[in-house]
Amino acid sequence: MFTKILIANRGEIACRVIKTAQKLGIKTVAVYSEADKDARHVELADEAVLLGPAPSRESYLVADKIIAAAKATGAQAIHPGYGFLSENEDFARRVEEEGITFIGPKHYSIAAMGDKIASKKLAKEAKVNTIPGHNEPILSAESAVEIAKGIGYPVMIKASAGGGGKGLRVAFNDKDCFEGFTSCRNEARNSFGDDRVFMEKFVEEPRHIEIQVLGDSQGHVVYLHERECSIQRRHQKVIEEAPSPFISEATRKAMGEQAVALAKAVKYQSAGTVEFVVGKDQSFYFLEMNTRLQVEHPVTECITGVDLVEQMIRVAAGEPLPFKQDEIKREGWAIECRINAEDPFRNFLPSTGRLVKYQPPETSMEQAAPERFGVRVDTGVYEGGEIPMFYDSMIAKLIVHGKDRAEAIAKMREALNGFVIRGISSNIPFQSALLAHPDFGSGNFNTGFIAQHYGGGFKAEDVVHEDPGFLVALAGFIRRKAREREAGITGQLPGHEVKIEHDYMALVNEGGGRHQRHALHIDEFVGHLGEAHVRVGDRSYRIVSTSRLNDIRIAGTVNGRPFTAQAERGTAKNPLAYRIQHNGLAIEVSVLSPRAAELQALMPYKAPPDTSKFLLSPMPGLLVQIAAEPGQTVQAGERLAVIEAMKMENILIAERDVRIAEVLAKTGESLSVDQPILRFE
Repeated sequence: MFTKILIANRGEIACRVIKTAQKLGIKTVAVYSEADKDARHVELADEAVLLGPAPSRESYLVADKIIAAAKATGAQAIHPGYGFLSENEDFARRVEEEGITFIGPKHYSIAAMGDKIASKKLAKEAKVNTIPGHNEPILSAESAVEIAKGIGYPVMIKASAGGGGKGLRVAFNDKDCFEGFTSCRNEARNSFGDDRVFMEKFVEEPRHIEIQVLGDSQGHVVYLHERECSIQRRHQKVIEEAPSPFISEATRKAMGEQAVALAKAVKYQSAGTVEFVVGKDQSFYFLEMNTRLQVEHPVTECITGVDLVEQMIRVAAGEPLPFKQDEIKREGWAIECRINAEDPFRNFLPSTGRLVKYQPPETSMEQAAPERFGVRVDTGVYEGGEIPMFYDSMIAKLIVHGKDRAEAIAKMREALNGFVIRGISSNIPFQSALLAHPDFGSGNFNTGFIAQHYGGGFKAEDVVHEDPGFLVALAGFIRRKAREREAGITGQLPGHEVKIEHDYMALVNEGGGRHQRHALHIDEFVGHLGEAHVRVGDRSYRIVSTSRLNDIRIAGTVNGRPFTAQAERGTAKNPLAYRIQHNGLAIEVSVLSPRAAELQALMPYKAPPDTSKFLLSPMPGLLVQIAAEPGQTVQAGERLAVIEAMKMENILIAERDVRIAEVLAKTGESLSVDQPILRFE
C-alpha cells in the first residue's frame, strides 16, 4: 500500500480523496493554483504544492507541474479526481512512465473508452446497442449542419473530450446547430484542450441511467447497480439518485452485465461508469463511458456500503476486489443534490464571491466511510472562503440515505431547509421546488423534465408551498420573542417601557411596492420554553422552538410536526423586515403594530432606476466577445456579447430590436455584476 499520494484536483473531490486516504493511514499532497491558496483541500492535506496562476490551463491542466510536484514530495501515486486531467490518456501514460502509479484505469483503457468517438466504435464492435450518429470529428459548423440534416433533428453536438455538461449542445434546427457547434468547440478547447466534436441523434424523452463498475488488475469486474441521473439542466446533472425509480430488475441486470462486458473488453481497472440512454419501453443504448470517479458516486456508496475511493486506491496498489458480484448488496434509497453557486431566479447565472455564511445541515455520515441512513455533505469550501470565477460552480454535494424513496425525499427537503449559504446565491430554492414537484415524487420524469416544467426560467412563483401561512406565523413568533427580550431590558424610562402586544399586522413584500396584509394574534407565549400560539387570519399554529434570536437556522415543531427553517432580520430594502425561508419559499415580512402598519401604508414607493438603455453584465465574469459596434442595428434574438464564467460561455442576446450607441467595456475585461457593457440609443 502507498504511504503518500498526490491529489491532482481541487474542491470537494480533493477533500473527498483526502478523507479516505486519512482513513487508510496514507499521507496526502495537495496541489493548488494562486486562486486556491486558502482553499480547504490545501488545509486538509499533509503537504501542498503551488502549481501556478488561477486559470486551469496554467495550473491544474499542466501535467509537467503535477508530475514534478509528485516527485518532489515523494508521492508514490496520483489520484486525478474528476475533470481536469482525470481522463487524459497522455497524462496517465506519462505518470506510469515516470514510475508513479495512476489511481485510475490504465492509459489504454482511457484511450479506448475515454474518447467518446473511439468508445462508440468499440461498443458497436462488441455488439452493444449504440445511438445513430456521426462518429468522426466534425471540422466546421457548415459540415455540422449538413451532417445534422442527414441524421435528422434533434441532434446532440458533443465534444469528444467533454464531460460535466461542458462542450455539449442540443440542436433542433440549422441555426441551433451552427451556433452550438461553435460554442462546443470553444468550451472544449478551454476546458479540456481538445476541440474535436462529434454528433449523434438526440433521443427524445430519454432517461439518463448509468452503471457503476469496478475492475481490478486480476481481471475481475463487477457492477454496483445504477444511478438515475435524468434530472438535468443544460445537460448538467442537478439531482441524482440510486437506485432508479424506473427500471425493472431484469433491465438492471441486463444493463449491469453489458457494462461489465464492455469494461472487460478494454481490461478495465479501477472505478468507472458506463452511461446509457433508456427509452420509455426500457430499451437502452450505450452513451459513453466515464473512465474516472463520478461526481455522483456517493449515492452508490450509500446503497452498497462500498467506499469507491478506497477501492480505487486498493486496486491501484495491486489488491484484488474484496467481493464478488453476488455479494454486492443494495439497501435503501439515496439522493444527491448538487449545491451550486448560481442564481436560479436570474436564469442560473454564476454567482461568485465570499461565503459570508456557510452552515451545512448537521451530518450523520462521513465522506470516507460507508455509514448509511443519514445526511452527508461533501464540500471543498468553508465560511469566509471565496468562490472563484475560474472553476466550476459547485459549492457542495448534499447526500441523504433513507429506507425508501419517500423517506429519502423527506430527509433531503429537511436538509435543504437547514443549509445556510449567504454572500452568494445558490440553487437551493430550485432544488426544493424540484423535490416538491408531484412528477418527481411519482418518478414520472425524463431528461427533459426541467426544460418542460421550467422552460421559461425559474421564478419565485414556481415555488409552491403547502402552507405559506406558516412562514408568516414564524415571523410573528420571532417578533414576539424579540419583544419579550426587549421588555426585560433594565433601565427603561418610566412610562415608556416596552409593552408586550398580542395583535400585529404582517406585511409580506410582493415587490413593486405591493404588500399582502395578514392580521396576527399571538398569545400563550412561554418565553423560557420558546412556545407560542400564533393565529394568521383563521389559521392556528402552535410553534415551539428554543433557537436563539441570532440563529439563522431555526428548528422546532409546528402543531407537533418537526420543522427546520431559516430566518434573518434585515433585508436589502428594509432593515426591520424578516426574511423567512422554508421548503424553497422565501418571503420578506414586516411584523408591525396595527398603528405602525397604518403609517407604513403612507410611505411612498421608490421605483428602481430605468436601465433599459443598457446591456448590463448579469454576473461576474470575463468579457470574451462584443458582437456589436456603435451605430449597428441589432435585431431581437441576435448576439450582443459573450461572458465566460465558471468554465461556461454565457451568450447575451438582444431582447428587442436595438441600435448600439456606445461600447462601455473592453474585450478581456473582468466584469462585475450589473456593470454596463453597451448603451443603446
